[in-house]
Amino acid sequence: MFIKRTQRTLRGKTYTNHLLVESVATERGPRHRVICSLGSLGPAPKAQWLKLAHHLQDSLGGQESLLEHSAEEQALVQKATLAAKEKKEREVGNDICIDLEKVEVEEARQAGTVHVGHQIWQRLGLDQILAEVGFSHKTRLLTQVMTLNRLIEPSSELAMSEWVARSALSDILKEDFSQLNEDRLYRNMDRLYGKRAPIEAALCAKEKSLFSLQESILLYDLTSTYFEGLCLSNPKAKRGYSRDKRPDCKQVVVGLVLDGEGFPRAHEIFAGNRSDSTTVADMLAVLQKRVGKSKEATVVVDRGMANPENLATIQAAGYHWLVAAAQPERVCYFDQYEEQTGWQEIVL
Repeated sequence: MFIKRTQRTLRGKTYTNHLLVESVATERGPRHRVICSLGSLGPAPKAQWLKLAHHLQDSLGGQESLLEHSAEEQALVQKATLAAKEKKEREVGNDICIDLEKVEVEEARQAGTVHVGHQIWQRLGLDQILAEVGFSHKTRLLTQVMTLNRLIEPSSELAMSEWVARSALSDILKEDFSQLNEDRLYRNMDRLYGKRAPIEAALCAKEKSLFSLQESILLYDLTSTYFEGLCLSNPKAKRGYSRDKRPDCKQVVVGLVLDGEGFPRAHEIFAGNRSDSTTVADMLAVLQKRVGKSKEATVVVDRGMANPENLATIQAAGYHWLVAAAQPERVCYFDQYEEQTGWQEIVL
């Protein structure tokens, strides 16, 4: 708040008035809003206006000043405070006063994180990528919801609908999710799986443009996930080596390729009884088809896939390879490793 002097000439006589004003932000920029009129202020010097404005601001806020003030200033402050309160009451009209101490919060919804996630989704153009592969508006919305859940509060499809209800996604996306259930989410995942190839290719292209990724390293590994039930409609669900110690359950094997920065390049679902070593050739074909071949890239695999046939396959596809070897396999290279010549430094 500050004091502003105004002048008006009427019938040849100039009248001076002083106003207590504050700056407010409007659509047309900052503007001055009049709190109350202070009159002519008499002989008060301009150098004391700031001190007087602070005294008025404290009084309007219900605070007592700790400084000493003249009787004239105290009278002016009391008069201005009363005038400001009356002006405010006239402006408020029939508005209801609320006791903040008795306000209770119910059904609070999470807004900050989902709003940030939605803005990132839009800026990355992910909605456009999904539209280009033929997904409807509803499918794109559900995909965004599922993606944000994985980023913010990962949960199962069963619990995801409850999370959506606790968030502000309905307001942000302007969509009613009150009837959302796990069946709709599972069906949406099936639709995404059917279009995984063009989606992965588009995402890889987007990552390259954003991060200038060096595709010198490709990390390939597998995991598995098992199912409860017979899985009669899933031809890839088979019993095999179970990393989860559940040989009684059918499973599928998931192969994933990452680059040196940890960004996914491609993934594939294999039958649950598929041996790890038999997936290398198929995964290289999938990788080249979806994202293209990386020039002079090195494929890193674990010992379970490092048989001579797979290494030959990797080399024949134009890649270098790097594997971990057991102690007996490394003994014959000890003398070579101990030599200080013939080494080339590689900066990743």
